[in-house]
Amino acid sequence: MGSQEVLGQTTRLASSSAVLQVLFRAVTFALNAFTLRYLSRELIGVVNVRLTLLYSTVVFLAREAFRRACLSGSTKRNWTKTINLLWLTVPLGVFWSVCLGLVWLHLLEVPDPSVVPHYQAGVVAFGLSAIVELLGEPFWVLAQAHLFVRLKVIAESLSVVSKCILTVILVVLYPQWGLYIFSLAQLLYTSVLVLCYVIYFVMFLGSPEATKKTFPVTRMKALLPNLVEDETFVNWKEARLTWSFFKQSFLKQILTEGERYVMTFLNVLNFGDQGVYDIVNNLGSLVARFIFLPIEESFYVFFAKVLERGKNVKDQKKDDVAMAANVLESLLKLVLLTGLTITVFGYAYSQLALDIYGGSMLSSGTDCSYCDFLSQ
Repeated sequence: MGSQEVLGQTTRLASSSAVLQVLFRAVTFALNAFTLRYLSRELIGVVNVRLTLLYSTVVFLAREAFRRACLSGSTKRNWTKTINLLWLTVPLGVFWSVCLGLVWLHLLEVPDPSVVPHYQAGVVAFGLSAIVELLGEPFWVLAQAHLFVRLKVIAESLSVVSKCILTVILVVLYPQWGLYIFSLAQLLYTSVLVLCYVIYFVMFLGSPEATKKTFPVTRMKALLPNLVEDETFVNWKEARLTWSFFKQSFLKQILTEGERYVMTFLNVLNFGDQGVYDIVNNLGSLVARFIFLPIEESFYVFFAKVLERGKNVKDQKKDDVAMAANVLESLLKLVLLTGLTITVFGYAYSQLALDIYGGSMLSSGTDCSYCDFLSQ
């Protein structure tokens, strides 16, 4: 297979991945909008701000840098050492989950049990779900590195849709369960996600397709930590690159989740206001989550494959540089046009969007002041 054909296949896979993610996110958006009609603001605030922040922080600290480091460069590497490095995310996840869980339970304000019941169980469940998700990290990186884009989209979509369906059913039938509902849904989400990857690789490894592709891993045992005789346990170049990515990604996490950290640690809003703020914030960032995020995730792999990190542009293949430049230009045009469209029409239709998404809880009365925030 020629270089141009490989590049074309990579581009098509990245594009189809982004489109499929948008479609499945639209389904979950509709399910979430339905669920909002049955929940109190306080419960939404605790789940979407407090507990989700715990989960996202644990996952970020344990895996984000590992992902970026292990996806950089060629697929021709010592995968045993790379997989060993990726398994370090699990003990790191346990450490951060225990430490942050204690902070969430004993140092932060605890919601009123009569309004938001089973808070302690929620903290434990969300911390545990982060650890469960980290168990699938070697499978995820191996799939991404070899452009198993469809696997990623299907696994994430099935897990998210399963979570939303379970939440809707439990909210309608057993609203008194409180945070038990979201704890079970979160654990289902991570379990389905990991199982999709495990089941796929169980079926794929050893198959004729894997042999045809000369896949570097031939059996499931090779996806577990393994000692390499007379060699180091991990690739220290990748380990140093992981540390470098961690320092870079830390600022990104602060900028992405900054408002949640402020609300959680400084108590500037009560749980009810946090719930309304989070709903409006999610709706205001709809385009970013539906379009920009899938583009970022899908085309990060594309650029990592086309261009070699740390190599001068003059030393790269001219066809690869031209392909990357054309794709980048198209992506910038798409992002710019989308952003300008939202800027022009966002304010005029913000109250309608609030009414469709959250009902009268958001669009009527004093809460209409949030329309100004949404338009931003």
